[in-house]
Amino acid sequence: MKRLMGLINLDHEHHLFNELTYFRNSASIPFAGRYRLIDFTLSNIVNTGIEEVAIFVRNKYRSLLDHLGTGENWDLNRRNGGLFILPPDWHDPSDKSKGDLQFFHNNRDYFHRSNAEYVLISGSQFITNTDYKEAFQFHLDRGADVTLISTQVEKLLPEHERFFKVEADDLGWVKNITNDKHNPLIFTGIYIINKELLMKLVDECIAYHKDHFFVHGVAEKINQLKIQNYRYRGYSAFINSIESYYRQNMKLLCLEDYEKLFYQKHLVRTKISNNPSVQYKKHAQVNRSILANGCVINGKIEGSILFRGVEVHKGSSIKNSIIMQRCTIEEDVYLENVILDKDVQITKGQRLIGSPDKPFVVAKRQVI
Repeated sequence: MKRLMGLINLDHEHHLFNELTYFRNSASIPFAGRYRLIDFTLSNIVNTGIEEVAIFVRNKYRSLLDHLGTGENWDLNRRNGGLFILPPDWHDPSDKSKGDLQFFHNNRDYFHRSNAEYVLISGSQFITNTDYKEAFQFHLDRGADVTLISTQVEKLLPEHERFFKVEADDLGWVKNITNDKHNPLIFTGIYIINKELLMKLVDECIAYHKDHFFVHGVAEKINQLKIQNYRYRGYSAFINSIESYYRQNMKLLCLEDYEKLFYQKHLVRTKISNNPSVQYKKHAQVNRSILANGCVINGKIEGSILFRGVEVHKGSSIKNSIIMQRCTIEEDVYLENVILDKDVQITKGQRLIGSPDKPFVVAKRQVI
């Protein structure tokens, strides 16, 4: 879809991931056994047919660069278009822009060189498996300046408080964008905007010393812009904290929810890793869990998610936990409601117990 380009803006994402973002940004956090949070956003954009995608990222992006590589796994290693990681500045002494407007200002040539007429802008904390073709056609049919993609949740949870809420009339025209914690119509952080209008609004925001494009360039101009609301009705999750991360991972242990997210017409793409199949040894017991390739299991696993290359030794038990890549669980260990980041070693006989509301989190490369 050459009329539409993709932009993943990570600069203003709210998160409370603590230990999980000591060494990475939130878009790089592993999820659901073999993915990263950004995989869902990037896959949805590619599944829309978009062939050029830029990512605004300011810090802690080594892990992200390692994961994305050339974009090959998302079919974005192409001669024309493809994947671009755009820095926020280039030491321009005349640059007066702030916040995410720095990215737009200092990478202006990227937008001007593209033949696309429209830009789809997204974050990485709305998790779903879809494409945006219908939303784009909706935007064109309605003649909107901006189309917000929202979803209505059945139950308001703490993670929803940090997302904007949408108030729209019966025809879908947005009347207000609020922080109303009682409104179940949540703005997903995804919107479609005309490229020329985007750059015009960027210049206006910079001229008036603003620092947040969506807030100052879109939300504060509701009375000046024609803004439509497109409601997405498929399976989705918002992840912006340790608690929401743990809850949404555990939710996928329900087969129905797992199928709603992954068994769709589109694939969720991720970095390919050629690990062998899971090896189940003599004392292995596994129940209602997700295990990625490369795991070696000789203990008891119940209601847990294990990423690639995890080793669980004899006599150990893991319950309701998330164990990331290449962790080693030695003999006679008991883990319950625990999140272990990558390359953690739990020595013989240890007991770590958290709660479903406050899981016990261990930062990467620790030995306990």
